[in-house]
Amino acid sequence: MILRQFQPMGVYETLFRFAEATGTYMGEPGTHPWAQGFPLTTPVPGGPELPGSVAISATDRMYPKADGQPALRAAIAAYYRRFYDARVAPENVAVFAGGRPAILAVLTFLLEDVKVVVEETEYTPYWDVLRALGREPTLVPSCVENRFRPTPLDHPPGNYTFLVKSNPCNPTGVATRGAALRALVEHYRGPSRGALFDEAYEFFADPPESALAHVGDIDGTNLFVVGAATKGLQAPGIRIGWVVAAREHIELFRNFSSFGMGGVSRASQLYATELLELERVARARTAIGAFYKMQRERYGRALERLGLELFTGTGGFYHWGRLPRGLTGDAFNERLFEHQAGILPGRLCDMARRGDSGPLGPMMRFSFGPLPPESFDADVAILERCLAVPQPAGGR
Repeated sequence: MILRQFQPMGVYETLFRFAEATGTYMGEPGTHPWAQGFPLTTPVPGGPELPGSVAISATDRMYPKADGQPALRAAIAAYYRRFYDARVAPENVAVFAGGRPAILAVLTFLLEDVKVVVEETEYTPYWDVLRALGREPTLVPSCVENRFRPTPLDHPPGNYTFLVKSNPCNPTGVATRGAALRALVEHYRGPSRGALFDEAYEFFADPPESALAHVGDIDGTNLFVVGAATKGLQAPGIRIGWVVAAREHIELFRNFSSFGMGGVSRASQLYATELLELERVARARTAIGAFYKMQRERYGRALERLGLELFTGTGGFYHWGRLPRGLTGDAFNERLFEHQAGILPGRLCDMARRGDSGPLGPMMRFSFGPLPPESFDADVAILERCLAVPQPAGGR
């Protein structure tokens, strides 16, 4: 082999194990995709319809612009101005094929002497990206002791630091909001600091909030806000994401795209532009938040009744909890796989990768993102069966 080998990101590790154990792919009909982070791709109650098609002209079959089509960049900038009074223009936006390529691009071009800061419990591909780039991060405590709710005071002092943070957090659902978010933005906005706020789950907080509400003049910062059509806009399959940042950083991403990406599908950009029409997206923000709050609350009550200790925040579409009686996430999956179900083991969200015996071994991330309301009773029945205490040999 002449290529350096590496494992798939944590979610895919679970998906591949599920496929080996069950002979099918999680997400196929008849499976229970509690390990996967995708939303319903059909309208939620009170939400807008999703476009069924886009019209493609001869022009749309041409190469896309390296930093994104002007109409989509304008729609993204208009969105943040409308809902957060953000001082951003289309020139502050670069379009990528999803949020993860945007995150990878930012970290790839980060100067070598800048120290990456990440919370101890975070979105699984952050670990993979940092490992592939040879960066050892500084960890912010996010654990049972602080209920996975670090504060700005937990962050390291000093210059040449760069925060990577999902907000609301994946996997915990904890949202940094209001004064705490403003303080975090202020901490990292200096000329020798920076931060990437991954806001994939923005719509799932009540109400939604963006770091861009607190940034002010973004052209004077090293702050990057990443968004995507994947979660709140309910369109993971079109693979559209974006970065909002200072114009000089956007120019860098344009240059990178010119040789490393070649732009992003113009058809997908047309679709995303429709999704971001301002009155439509206003309805989507309200409906997504209300629907998933309902799902969060009822699954939360059920999981607590079944003996899990929940640490879940009020954002995202996950429950983050500690399994009962010393059960680990991997051991729980062995039981769930027999019922065509699976969760994400907590160890895969550990940025220190301490394994099943580490502090996140008994934790699990349960996704209710793709679950229709009518699946609730069947879901809870499987969970109850798999969480039951096994009978000892000869017991009754």
